[in-house]
Amino acid sequence: MTALVVVVAMVIQVRAVAQLDAGFFDTDAQRITNIFCFFTIWSNLLVGATTALLAVRFDRPSLAFRAAYLTAVVMIAVTFVVVIVALDPITQYEGKAAVADFLTHKLVPILAVGGWLVFGPRAMVSPAVVRLSVVIPVVWLAFTLVRGPLASSYYPYPFVDVADLGYARVLVNVVLITGVFLGLAAGASALDRRLPGITATRASDPPLVP
Repeated sequence: MTALVVVVAMVIQVRAVAQLDAGFFDTDAQRITNIFCFFTIWSNLLVGATTALLAVRFDRPSLAFRAAYLTAVVMIAVTFVVVIVALDPITQYEGKAAVADFLTHKLVPILAVGGWLVFGPRAMVSPAVVRLSVVIPVVWLAFTLVRGPLASSYYPYPFVDVADLGYARVLVNVVLITGVFLGLAAGASALDRRLPGITATRASDPPLVP
């Protein structure tokens, strides 16, 4: 169900942006492409992919999948909190955009985090998984910072806006965000050992370095 909601949300989001007549970018193609530069969209796509794979086969013991699933849960939780605390009071949407906003920022996070809390699978989180959970967010940050100057200094969020804040301040923000993300992942690891749910079988984690 979570994966299906993600698919519906993406379709509505693309259609909503395609109907815009103006914006930072000049063409529909540029505006639609820009959708996939947002942390929210990366979070939703990762949630959709991991929950779809779990729907096909619940027992997925590989280190790569476990790291991707924890990353998805934490990323979508961060998306929900940031939107509720910082963005909802200052943004207003209408029509398809409002529906897409509700699905991507609220319903998908509730389904994804709720599904993980209730069903698991458990015994999926380890110290190696926690460390690897920052890889995708760091890749997103690097992509955003590299793309910005190439896209007429467009940055999707104020805290990574190099044109406005400068690289020094953005670097501080990145370090703080990475720390918060690791803290949330570690908290999820502690919860994973205590929550009920179906325990997945898995082999021992391989070493991350030789």
